[in-house]
Amino acid sequence: MNKATLPSPVDPDQSKGQLSARIRSDIERRILSGEWAPGYRIPIERELMDTYGCARMTVNKALVALAASGLIERRRRAGSFVSQPLVQSAVIEISDVKAEVEAIGQVYRLEVVSRRQRTSTAADMKRLDVQTPRPVLAVLCRHLAGRRVHAFEDRLIDLVSVPNASDIAFENVPPGTWLREHVPWSEAENRINALNADAVLSAHLGIKEGAACLQVERSTWRGTQPITAVRMYYPGDSYRLVAHFSPKGN
Repeated sequence: MNKATLPSPVDPDQSKGQLSARIRSDIERRILSGEWAPGYRIPIERELMDTYGCARMTVNKALVALAASGLIERRRRAGSFVSQPLVQSAVIEISDVKAEVEAIGQVYRLEVVSRRQRTSTAADMKRLDVQTPRPVLAVLCRHLAGRRVHAFEDRLIDLVSVPNASDIAFENVPPGTWLREHVPWSEAENRINALNADAVLSAHLGIKEGAACLQVERSTWRGTQPITAVRMYYPGDSYRLVAHFSPKGN
């Protein structure tokens, strides 16, 4: 890791309040400009004290303010790190995971855990809201933002409505992105739940078992025909759902 370049020491007569504000401003600028990316370990308190020629209390005041604003995370015995950005998504929209990740300045990568074509099980039919068995494509995949798992996807695609999906490997394009670009839909439904990760889900998301997660379950139809049913799981500390609306519903 390259050592961070910080300003030269300032006038020792500068007031503590002004100096603390300058330290905070300097660190904010490096974070917001992208110079210090999410996960970057910022200089320890002793380094900041030497650089700015000030007491630990002055440095600590700046770091406390940065942590309160959500820009950094302070970890006991480990130091302070640039926070991972929160993702915001409208509750009523069909979101594009790849676009979500790229919108927060992270490198997107897709990992297909499994891809199976099969005759629908009873559980599959319940998810698709159909009464008779039909061919489906079941896809499990992980969406990564940098080195961190952004989301885990459990998707069913109805091959009666979308037969071309059987030819798509989804190695380079996420299932949701491909469906948005190739399959028209007329109706969708979102269901949102908070839950704690079990052993399987925690392994997929790279989090501790029992940690908080967000599940967004979505179904889409074209007329009366189901297209897909998907469950997206997100680590609870990295996702926020937002809906903006007026009294008239616009």
